[in-house]
Amino acid sequence: MTFGDQGFPYGPPDPYAQFAAQQHRIEQERIEQERIEQGRIRRRRRNRRAAVAGIGAVLVAAVAAGVVMAAGDDGGGPAAAPPAATATATPSGARSAVPSVDASLPSDAPSSLPSLLARPVIRPEQAFPSKSVRLGDGSRYSRVDLATTTDCARGMSAELAELIQQGGKCSRLTAALFTDADRRSQVTVTVLSFARVEDASRVFMMASMDPVTYQVVSLDPPPEAGLPTVPPGSAGVFRRVMTVRSVVFANGQWGDGSETGEAELTAQTEGLLKHVMDTVVTYEDGEAGESG
Repeated sequence: MTFGDQGFPYGPPDPYAQFAAQQHRIEQERIEQERIEQGRIRRRRRNRRAAVAGIGAVLVAAVAAGVVMAAGDDGGGPAAAPPAATATATPSGARSAVPSVDASLPSDAPSSLPSLLARPVIRPEQAFPSKSVRLGDGSRYSRVDLATTTDCARGMSAELAELIQQGGKCSRLTAALFTDADRRSQVTVTVLSFARVEDASRVFMMASMDPVTYQVVSLDPPPEAGLPTVPPGSAGVFRRVMTVRSVVFANGQWGDGSETGEAELTAQTEGLLKHVMDTVVTYEDGEAGESG
């Protein structure tokens, strides 16, 4: 179970060589994706900055009704804003790749929120209970890898790790790698959970504005899966949703790095994201029992 080309096993790692290799892969992917998506990112950033005002009520409705806040990469549907959060520009003379982001709960947060947050964060076997998944459209997927860690920085870009350091640390990161029935696609779905809603909100907001910079790492298939490793820099589909206390990411790519078949890859990525989202929402809303 690994993150990235060079590993990050959950046994004792070689921190220097593996960290350097992982950062090299992330940098390669970011450069390529920035070239492909920079126009879209600029448009999303303008739209979401304009939507920041008056977003506290969205959290109240989301927690009370068990609704998630979702954002896509192509503007193909309504996107609800996260809890009150603002990004502060870096002061003149200072240089930083990650802005200071403040996030806070609305004063009228629902009374049920403390009891929901008192539950343990979702465990790997609760987030990804099955090795075989069938979606509502009849498509089938196999889970070929599962990885989890409480050292969340190992499974994300350096910018996302730095952003998280501004608030409370991540409680757990769990990722699963899925492939379709034809074994062409590789979709990594990652559940990033926090003790505080504000910290999940900070991550969701910045990842929605700039999914290339603030990204989690896609899993490489283990040797026994018999799947190729996606070539570095390959195009992909990035999606994410926010639940009560987690941000769920989905990164979809074709195993051979192909840039064709975008609609099919998007449908697979979004379908698996929704499937995992429903599982996380059920748990975090207390509908899965109190034994977790």
